[in-house]
Amino acid sequence: MKTCKLTMGQATIEFLKKQYVERDGIEHQFFAGMFGIFGHGNVAGIGQALHQYSDSFQFFQTRNEQAMVHTAAAFAKMNNRLRTLVCTTSIGPGATNMVTAAAGATINRIPVLLLPGDIFSARLVAPVLQQLESPGSQDVSVNDCFRPISKYWDRINRPEQIITALPEAMRVLTSQSETGAVTLAIPQDVQAEAFDYPIEFFEKRIYRIARPLADRDLLHRAVVSIRSSKKPLIIAGGGIIYAEATEELASFAKQTGIPVVETFAGKGSLAYDHPQCLGAIGVTGTPGANIVAREADLVIVVGSRLSDFTTASKTAFQNPEVRFVNINVAEFDAAKHAALPIVADAKVTIEELAEALQDHSVDQTYAQEIIRHRQDWELEVDRIHQYNNQPMPSQGEVIGAINTFSGPQDIIVCAAGSMPGDLHKLWRTRNAKGFHLEYGYSCMGYEIAGGLGVKMADPSREVFVLVGDGSYLMMAQEIVTSIQEGYKLIIILVNNDGHASINGLSNATGAQGYGTRFLFRKDETGQIDGERLPVDLAANAASLGAYVIEVDSIVDLRVALDKAKSADQTTVIKIDVDFEPRVPGYESWWDCPVAEVSKTNTAQQAYEEYQIAKQNERYFLEDKN
Repeated sequence: MKTCKLTMGQATIEFLKKQYVERDGIEHQFFAGMFGIFGHGNVAGIGQALHQYSDSFQFFQTRNEQAMVHTAAAFAKMNNRLRTLVCTTSIGPGATNMVTAAAGATINRIPVLLLPGDIFSARLVAPVLQQLESPGSQDVSVNDCFRPISKYWDRINRPEQIITALPEAMRVLTSQSETGAVTLAIPQDVQAEAFDYPIEFFEKRIYRIARPLADRDLLHRAVVSIRSSKKPLIIAGGGIIYAEATEELASFAKQTGIPVVETFAGKGSLAYDHPQCLGAIGVTGTPGANIVAREADLVIVVGSRLSDFTTASKTAFQNPEVRFVNINVAEFDAAKHAALPIVADAKVTIEELAEALQDHSVDQTYAQEIIRHRQDWELEVDRIHQYNNQPMPSQGEVIGAINTFSGPQDIIVCAAGSMPGDLHKLWRTRNAKGFHLEYGYSCMGYEIAGGLGVKMADPSREVFVLVGDGSYLMMAQEIVTSIQEGYKLIIILVNNDGHASINGLSNATGAQGYGTRFLFRKDETGQIDGERLPVDLAANAASLGAYVIEVDSIVDLRVALDKAKSADQTTVIKIDVDFEPRVPGYESWWDCPVAEVSKTNTAQQAYEEYQIAKQNERYFLEDKN
């Protein structure tokens, strides 16, 4: 057996750059490079290796470890999980900074490889700088934090262990059903140790992404259920987009007349103007989508994990005879809601359903109902987009202006606060990748870092990042990275001096918006209810290198968007909006517990309303197909 002597760090890079995936006959190099911040825990190992192989494996600087994982996840999501980036840190705070974003990647089923440095494997020098000592075990480090949020976790205590660990990591990363964050904790001394590695370990590897077929009997039962249903409904999740099944879904929906509603991850599965598209479902859903869901006797769920926002905390489906057919590559998700579980690829399964249902369509009464819901909603969106709030515009108007200005292939990026819900309802999506939201974890600070990952994945598209002041103050520094690497973003910074989403939730639960505004503390009251803080967000963005435009009206916003599109660098458009005008909720409810006892009338009333609404929550225990 031929070997070559390399450090573990060098061998890792040699291996990573030779990994490929293939689906439908098209190959993709799986890793597009590595993000990192160097410290004593990785500079001599992974850092030295990156320097040595800088001509064949790209390294990207970043400003924050959490941000780089967000960027990698966004890049992977944009690439339908067929490509990703690696993230390396030193030990200690660099590693733990990644934990939040790693959880987001796993929750959203997005592949990201994490290589945090670790404490000395040899243990002679201990405790080292940044080491967490445990009196109960010497085999504990802060990297154990990654265990519950990683789909695969390992600690590499000898250089030869990567010969088995890295292929295992690849197995999970390339699994359409099991993917998420993968963590290999690498002690800093082991990274620099050499080993005679087999040459064949570094040969090109291709992981073929299969399209598993549905069980024949289960598929037949699904067809029977569809034929017998009077009010069927399709819920399109992110799996539709990752499987590249949007054209198949559009054709199937048109053929059968079955209406389609979309989750956050699934928005864009149909163009907004498709005759069967009813838009968003659930807590942030449209009235038509939620009314149809409430009355549906059959719900066909494709590629969704059925989160509480999608199911309106299991109040969305109220037909006593409702049945579920779940199509998903993950058995865990396919079994939810006591569904008929079809563990299969979305694209081929929809094709097979279409073939079996060539002569079937919904009745005309139901078809006309769908048309009416669509027409009513278009009028409502126009009303919100043209609200003409004074003296400051509303958030809905800002969304409308961006949506109208953007091109058919452009992309909107958002993650947390009140804007994701408004976007879910209001954004008129025209392409499968046009709506990019991280809402499985709804992580504040994802927006700019995520926008960078989207742009890196497809530089040809204009990327609009919509971020509130609360999220901006969490993590804005990747503006610097976008400028350094030449990836232009258009960032619309919407300032309302607070957390509008939580303010609304606080009011709904009787807490009267407490602690949700960015205001001075009053000496006389001791409360945070004074004047506005003198924070200059525009100046901050400019200090990071962005071209900044400040506007105070929708007319000026349209002009600024045109300037931003013509600019050759990341541009931040800052606009103040009125805190109060809200896009309403429609025909839905979210289970957010309310204080059972309280001295305030608002909380007491909220609890009474909560108890009434909670009675609509349902168990689904029996497959009725």
